[in-house]
Parts: sequence; C-alpha cells; structure tokens
Amino acid sequence: MTLRVGMVAGEPSGDLLAARVMRGISANQPDSLCQGIGGPAMEGQGFDAWHSMNALTVFGYVDAFKRLPSLMATYFDVKKRWLADKPDVFVGIDAPDFNLRLEHQLKQAGVPTVHFVGPSIWAWRYERIHKIREAVSHMLVLFPFEEEIYRKEGVPVTYVGHPLAEVIPMEPDKAAARRYLGVDEGARVLALMPGSRASEIKLLAPRFLQAAQILLKQDPDLQILVPMVNADRRREFQALLEQYPVPNCRIIDQGSAGSSGMRAAVGASPDLALSAQDIAFQARPAAWNVMEAADAVLVASGTATLEAALFKRPMVISYVLSPMMKRMMEWKSGQARPYVPWVGLPNVLARDFVVPELLQDDATPQALAEATWKALTDADYAQRVAASFTDIHQSLWRDTPALAARAIIEQAGHASA
Repeated sequence: MTLRVGMVAGEPSGDLLAARVMRGISANQPDSLCQGIGGPAMEGQGFDAWHSMNALTVFGYVDAFKRLPSLMATYFDVKKRWLADKPDVFVGIDAPDFNLRLEHQLKQAGVPTVHFVGPSIWAWRYERIHKIREAVSHMLVLFPFEEEIYRKEGVPVTYVGHPLAEVIPMEPDKAAARRYLGVDEGARVLALMPGSRASEIKLLAPRFLQAAQILLKQDPDLQILVPMVNADRRREFQALLEQYPVPNCRIIDQGSAGSSGMRAAVGASPDLALSAQDIAFQARPAAWNVMEAADAVLVASGTATLEAALFKRPMVISYVLSPMMKRMMEWKSGQARPYVPWVGLPNVLARDFVVPELLQDDATPQALAEATWKALTDADYAQRVAASFTDIHQSLWRDTPALAARAIIEQAGHASA
C-alpha cells in the first residue's frame, strides 16, 4: 500500500532538508508518494509539486504583506485538497507561520503532523510552544538542546541532527578549495559574506567593505573572496563595491572556479578541465568553497555562521537591522532582544562567545576590522576556535534522513480514519 506524505517546504534550505528526508522515506518505503509544496531538490526525488516553494518564499514583513493574497490562496488550496483526501502523514519543513497553521487544521482532522526544524522559541517568543503543542504530533529538531525543551513542554520530539554536519567534511581541505578557486596556497584569505537578502546587502556590505579597506592597509596582499547567491545580490553588491572600492576583492558565483574553470574556458577537453574533485566543488554552494578556502570569515548572522563553524573557520558575526525592521521585529516578538545572550548559532550551540558578535551600532568598520584581524592572524586563537567547532560538528552529526524517516513513518501508522 502506497504511503502518502503531504509536504510543505517554503525556502531553498527547506527544499534541501525535505529532499534528504524523502530519500530516507524511500529507503524504508519504496512505494511512497510525497506531494504538496516544494522545490527542485524535492522534485529530483520524485516529489509531486502542486505549487512551487517560490509561492511561500518571502523576504521580510513588507514582502509578506504584499504577497498575502497569493499566500492565502495557496494555503486554502492545499488545505482543501488534504482535508478532502487525507494523507497518511503531513510533514511541514520550517516555514512556521504557514505550516503550523496548516498543521493545526490537519491534526484536528485526524492527520498526524510532523514539523521539521523547530522555531527558535529558545530565543524569541517562547509562548509559541502552546501553538506547537496543539498543531504538531511530533517535532523533529536540528539541535540537541532543543530536545529537552520540547520534552519538558510535553511535545513528542526526536533529535535528528543537522544534515549539514553530515555533508560538510569533518576535516576541511583548504588547499583543494584554493586550487579549485585559483587562490595561492600561501595567501591570507578572508571570506566576506554580507548575506543573501537585499536588505542585508544594503545594510551590511558597506560596513564590511569599509572594514576590508582598513584590513588592506594592514596587509595589502590580503585576498578577499565574496560568494554571491544569485545575480540580483551580485548586482547590488557590485554597485556598493564601486562606491567602496576594495583591491584584491573577487566575487565568486555559483559554479565559478579559478584555474580549473580557466582550463575549461580555453578549450581543454572536459576530462582534463575538471577533475572529480573539481566537479564536486562546482556542485556545492559557492559560499562553501569560499569558506573552505578562507583563513577567516566576516559573516552576517544566519545559517552561514553554522556552515563556517562546520568548516572550522574563525569568524566575526555581525548583523544590522534598519530602525523600521527593528521596530517591527520588536512589535511582533514583544522583545527587544533574544532570551539567550548570543545571536550566532555557533555561540548558541557552544553556550559561550566562542567568536565575537558585533551587532547594530557596535558593527562599525573599525570594530569589524579589529576583530577580523585577530581571526586572520592569531593562530592559537584560530586553533582554539577550530577545536570548539569540531565538538559542535560531532554533536550535530547523525543519520538525519534515517532518523527523520523513521519518526515520520511511525506517525503515519497513527492516522485516524
């Protein structure tokens, strides 16, 4: 009998998570059908997409307000379909505003609901736990400390580890990444990562670039690599780079390479142009290649900080909100700051300020440059940071697809008629 799984993923990160979960489900239940809202990675695993994940992808409160009619139309469409023809289990991947509302409706109708990626209630709006308890049959969480929170609140939960810990190597290969990107093995290299959203580029990139100008006065040979997630962000960053010129600054796009890419461009045969290792680098996010090649990272707070930690790189974490965005965030959460003293995921996981966080008014170019210089030049400090990040990596490594699939299939057996 076919196992029917409803799924909703609303962002690229959720698409990748869901695709890995689908592989785990297929390994246990080859005769399974996953359908709903998803992206290309899910479709590559045979997902039946009723709507593209782009229907849910929004950037900030203003964008969400503008797209509210289409978001509501998508919500009512999938809810109607699943209430009329109930799946064996529903899995919502992240996107809590959309998924928890949908999960509540489906659970009331007798459909077991699984939510993958716990909202950060440990930092903001803990009262959401009550909504989660009502809407979710079983939580799947990425971080070990979250398991205790949900157990204490009476929400069934499974810690499945973070899938990034499985795919990012425990021992990074800096030399190989530099060969792929065409960076001298002996160079001092900084990864500059001002974010993947237009608002982040606008607010953080000028400060990061001014910090880089200061750093280049200390080391004129410093190489600066800037990965860009798409053409729009590249154009926005390029305009700011013209305003704040930084020598030795190179933008790295998805799939772009250094020496390997140049060999292909001059007409060498594909077999000679790209080795198996080069092909693997080409398939990865540009940011991963840059972080692996770098000595240190200046990075916007977000998932990229966890990726940098898994690559064992010392970093400086920063973030700046506009006054309007800050007011809206405080209004929505009812908080001026998170419950925990840390913002960056590496520090949250370590329960300590392993790496510096420079936020809002503290994120001056001079302060960013001073902290980044230490990350670039203090070898003992970098070694201590790497040891802490290795502990984090080991704590996050689990067989995520298998653990998640097992919990989902078990919940499917609890479906009511």
